[in-house]
Amino acid sequence: MNRLQITLLTAIAPAVWGTTYIVTTELLPAGHPLFASLVRALPVGLLAIALTRVLPTGAWWWKSAVLGVLNIGAFFPLLFIAAYHLPGGVAATLGAAQPLVVAILVVAILHERFSAWRLSWGIAGVIGVALVVLRSTQLDTVGVIAGLLSAVSMGFGVTLTKKWGRAAGVPAMGLAGWQLTTGGLFLLPITLIFEGVPANTDTTALAGYAWLGLIGGLLTYTLWFSGIGRLPAASVAVLGLLSPLVAATLGAFLLGEDLGVVQMAGFALALTAIVASQLSPRPKQPNTTDLAKTIDPDVNEPAMSAAQTRRTS
Repeated sequence: MNRLQITLLTAIAPAVWGTTYIVTTELLPAGHPLFASLVRALPVGLLAIALTRVLPTGAWWWKSAVLGVLNIGAFFPLLFIAAYHLPGGVAATLGAAQPLVVAILVVAILHERFSAWRLSWGIAGVIGVALVVLRSTQLDTVGVIAGLLSAVSMGFGVTLTKKWGRAAGVPAMGLAGWQLTTGGLFLLPITLIFEGVPANTDTTALAGYAWLGLIGGLLTYTLWFSGIGRLPAASVAVLGLLSPLVAATLGAFLLGEDLGVVQMAGFALALTAIVASQLSPRPKQPNTTDLAKTIDPDVNEPAMSAAQTRRTS
């Protein structure tokens, strides 16, 4: 499988995550976002473990717990807190800062060379997402902090997933199952304390929970963690910009939300940033004369001597 195919498969994950908002608002009982997060994580995490029949061993017990909290257990509640305290566009823009976080963390944690290319396109992507979804500048301190922390949490999760890789012989679904389970167990007491279980759950809600769990949870995180293992972490992080773009597209087509010229320009900028961040700039080719000088410092001596001869004759 070549890199383009791996990238396209990995991109399915954030694209599907972009459906979360419309599924939550249109299909699920109102006022229970934490319960939706719990259902999205714990049942399918246990299902993945049952299918792969692999449990963590050794250090992978605590590594799975750390990754599960960063990628799922802490990330989901922070995301919902930001959504409740901020207009949706502001929350989405803050979440789009994740590639910038990863661009810094890969240098500090993975000791990769700093990539001004990917950082620049990460900034361009944030600007593009802001143009698409930012309709209000109303800010709330709690919401802003939660939105930034959600980006930091997922950023650390992506970077550490890349650093630790996968235990030998463990498939991507196994790693996803460990993290979904530990993240779900982290969410369980929080959900029961602050929300509880919805009183009425009809067939529409069951369909929504099934989508969030099986497709938005098990399938997407399997693809996501597989992609992180094969692609540069900073490139994977920028793919996350697809999530707010898909959410905005669904809002326009299904809910009649407006997409004007500014929004379309933002779409173009964000998509360009996503594509460009998957590429590596070509190293500057050395000048042939400079290369010759490096090989033979006296390469220009004949020309210089001839010039001197002409001047003195």
